[in-house]
Amino acid sequence: MAAESKAVINIADLKLDHWKQGELYEGADVSFGALLGLRGLGISYNEVPSGKSSCPFHNHHVEDELFYVIAGTGEYRFGDERQPIKAGDVLGAPAGGPETAHQIINTGTATLVYLGISTMAKTEIVEYPDSGKFLAKTNRKAGRFRHIGRPEGGLDYWDGEPGA
Repeated sequence: MAAESKAVINIADLKLDHWKQGELYEGADVSFGALLGLRGLGISYNEVPSGKSSCPFHNHHVEDELFYVIAGTGEYRFGDERQPIKAGDVLGAPAGGPETAHQIINTGTATLVYLGISTMAKTEIVEYPDSGKFLAKTNRKAGRFRHIGRPEGGLDYWDGEPGA
């Protein structure tokens, strides 16, 4: 474990990042897997106000995610389905295509609180079915890469190559 990591962390001791994006997206959250010395497992604590979501509808091609609802109620959008969720529910979001796309929406009146746990791939592709975007990224310390685009903006394999 890293020198600054701990074996036990209390959520109340973490500093949350409060943010808002447009009308639908808002939250207070913090990622803290690294504080526990975890390298291959990510964990976040999330608080989402009524009527909001913490992220767009998306699917991961490599990483698996799991969510544990601590408090509140909402809706879990998964693939073509929508399911009500409440405190105590465990939600799975396995890696895959649009059939595993997911989003948590607070449809209740109280703050929705949950933990997000995920595998931490060195390289990942994320798709956003509602907007037709994709994210390609690496999580390597050297040579990090992050690009958001749309498939129709693609180039030919040989584009710009000397002598091609």
